[in-house]
Amino acid sequence: MRWSTLVPLVLLAVFPIVVQSDYYRHIFIIALMWVVIGSSWNLLAGYTGQVSFGHAIFFGTGAYTAGLCVTKLGISAWWGMLLGGPVAALVGLFIGWVCFRLRGPYFALATIAVGEIFRIGTTVWRDLTEGMQGILIIQSFRSKIPYYYLALVVAAACVYAIYRVINSKWGYYFVAVREDQDAAESMGISAFRYKSLSLLVSSFFTGLAGAFYMNYMAFIDPQVVFSLHYISIMAILVGIIGGVGTLWGPPVGAFIMVLLQETFRSSFFGLLPKWVSEGHVLVFGLLVIVVIRYLANGIVGDWPKISQLWSKGKPLPSATAGN
Repeated sequence: MRWSTLVPLVLLAVFPIVVQSDYYRHIFIIALMWVVIGSSWNLLAGYTGQVSFGHAIFFGTGAYTAGLCVTKLGISAWWGMLLGGPVAALVGLFIGWVCFRLRGPYFALATIAVGEIFRIGTTVWRDLTEGMQGILIIQSFRSKIPYYYLALVVAAACVYAIYRVINSKWGYYFVAVREDQDAAESMGISAFRYKSLSLLVSSFFTGLAGAFYMNYMAFIDPQVVFSLHYISIMAILVGIIGGVGTLWGPPVGAFIMVLLQETFRSSFFGLLPKWVSEGHVLVFGLLVIVVIRYLANGIVGDWPKISQLWSKGKPLPSATAGN
């Protein structure tokens, strides 16, 4: 466990020193940000069984908290790194109080609805959020290296915190609620309490990622940070590709999705025609279909099966075979 953690951290730590290109540093910064978002979503959906389509709510809340520090309070947006997470966690507690009255697909639909309320609300509340004009700030650093190491620290802290949570009493209660909420409550486990705690941790780190995004990109608007497609759906894809309910699934899924997205957006780094850049959404869809059909537990969850079949040179059997 220690070596499997230390080696990736060392490689990521030396990456910006070895690689001098700001473009590749940018890709890895975005990937590390998605490690945080994907891992946070996975705690709520993968370990607690509450599939959310509304994590853009917390990401956008963190981003706007950092942005409003500048436009309304006249202080540095870096205060958002301290305030973004707690503010998003408070929003998460309120949303959980409302939406955890619902279960399954009804909860998922409720998170979509609340996410749209936040997106539309920040769009029309121009006096506070500047509406579609967005919030523009001045970046603190010209070099990407400080942002890279900050993203690495936040990602490492998020993964470590979730590791400690899922291996604690909370984690066992989360899984009990996921497997059978009624049975868990019959044993004295408060489903509402532990779902709320899971959402609290999940929303905190997602809000932290949003505050980092504001400082790094220096511009936000409601259509980006509260986007169902760009944030909420992407968080789900990161979890599904890497492996829902696994610790290392979201980090692996984050790097795969970001690298694949950038490869297509750049038309394979300029080697193919520009129209290829429009195909990344189609490729994402095909990748999800392949993973669901052949790797139901994601790349990390089904890695023993992948390595075993790969060594034997056999095709992967369908995950639905025999059903």
